[in-house]
Parts: sequence; structure tokens; C-alpha cells
Amino acid sequence: MSEAVAGCPHPLRSRRRAVLALALLAVGARARAAASVADANALLVQSDAIRNPRQPFAVDIRLSEYRDGKQVDESSLNIYAKIDSDSGQYRNLVRFARPLRDANKLMLVNGNDMWFFDPSSSAAVRISPQQRLLGRASSGDVVTANLARDYRAELAGEERIQDGELQARDCTLLKLAAHTKQANYHAVRLWLDSASRQPVKAEYYSQSGHLLKTVMYRRAQRVLGELRPTEAVIIDGRDTSWITVMDFSGYVARDIPDAWFQRDYLPRFRPERDQ
Repeated sequence: MSEAVAGCPHPLRSRRRAVLALALLAVGARARAAASVADANALLVQSDAIRNPRQPFAVDIRLSEYRDGKQVDESSLNIYAKIDSDSGQYRNLVRFARPLRDANKLMLVNGNDMWFFDPSSSAAVRISPQQRLLGRASSGDVVTANLARDYRAELAGEERIQDGELQARDCTLLKLAAHTKQANYHAVRLWLDSASRQPVKAEYYSQSGHLLKTVMYRRAQRVLGELRPTEAVIIDGRDTSWITVMDFSGYVARDIPDAWFQRDYLPRFRPERDQ
């Protein structure tokens, strides 16, 4: 008689089959996880394309700050944005238009560098993306950025949430983890409309896990060939009565000289009406 009981599988063969089955399951799980990550990052790329025109463009932003439902401050910016061919990330030149005390001040974002320029002193000072501009809107919030360049996405399921218009929306939830130094936040939770992939809501978190702000995207309009949100409502993570509204208008495709994104050019920049 063989080492195994007649009619029963050999113990060694059984162990080999079990090991092989476990290995195949592990390979399948890794393949599914890889596919899930690929799908999540593809959705993030699609969402970036909806938020941001691919061609060089200019846009005006009005920032309105509210406390307990009452407007307490307002400012206006002109943004010039263009994708850097090497990094794939946007370069931004921001001109402060209003209030008059800030008129013609500039902010430059080029790769890892962010500079603030005051023409009254002719000095360019390095600043942080977290530096506040107005209310809960920081320097990093007003500039154009491809999230897919700075974050890795993970599918976190489907949820039905209330959007910025107080309507129920079926959404896909993405969890984003920063993986470059350019990332303005440690982690982001991003809800996309399940059908259109329009951004609906985002939550931004610090490295310690604290909710810094919630953003609701509203008023989608067809702009430069795509349906894009034209308003972002920023709600403070600790005090929900502190709200900043960003209105986007005047989108226009335009040829932007590369020289505009050089720090040495800032003293020579003139408002568009003088170009």
C-alpha cells in the first residue's frame, strides 16, 4: 500500500495544492487591488480635466468671506495658468485686482516655488501654499493644479450625499494620499458624481488627521469646451459659520508667455489692459 491511504490524496500533494490555491488567491487579490488603484487614478485624472482647461487660459476669481451668514470681506484676482511640459503640473501667475490696497500685487507658482511680489517694495518673498488669502481660501486653493500629479487615489465606494445645491447625488468617493512635496494637503476625500464625474465635494485633512476645510463645487457651466464648476464654497473645518465663496468667471483661452512664470519677470509684469 502507498504512503497515503488508498483512495485518498497524498498529504504532500494536498499541501502543494493548498499552497498553490493560496498563491493564486494572493495574485488575484493583488491584481484586483492594482486595477482598483488604476481605476481610481483614472477617475482623478478625469476629474482634473473637468476642473481645469488643458490649454493655457486666464480666469477671474472673486473671493467673498462670510461670518455667520454675513459678508465681511471681498477680493478679486486674475489668474493666468499654463501646464509645464516637463512636470505636467500647472504654472500660475496671480494678479490681485481688488481691494485697491492690494491692486497689482502678484503671486507666482512655478513647481515647488511660490512667491509673493509687492510692487511698492519690488521684493519677491517666498510663501507657503497654506498662507491665507481671504477667509478660508489659501494661496494653494486659488491656483490651478492637477491633483493626479500630487496624490495617489483609492476607490472608497459609492455614496449618496447632499450636494452644494442641497440635492441628493449618487457619488463615487476617492481617498487621496499625498505623494509629492507639491501637495498642499496630507490627505483629501473627493466625491465625484457617479455619472458625469463632476466634482461635488472635497474634504482636506492635515497630517494629524484634522479636517481643515470642506469644499462644495457648484454651478456647473460649459466653459472652454467642458462642463465645469464655476463656484466653490469653502467651509472651515472647525467653525462651519466661517465660509468663503470662490466665483470663477471670464474664462478665456490665451497664449501666455513662459517669461510670465519667472520670478525675475515679476517687476516688469503689467495688468492685461496695459499689455
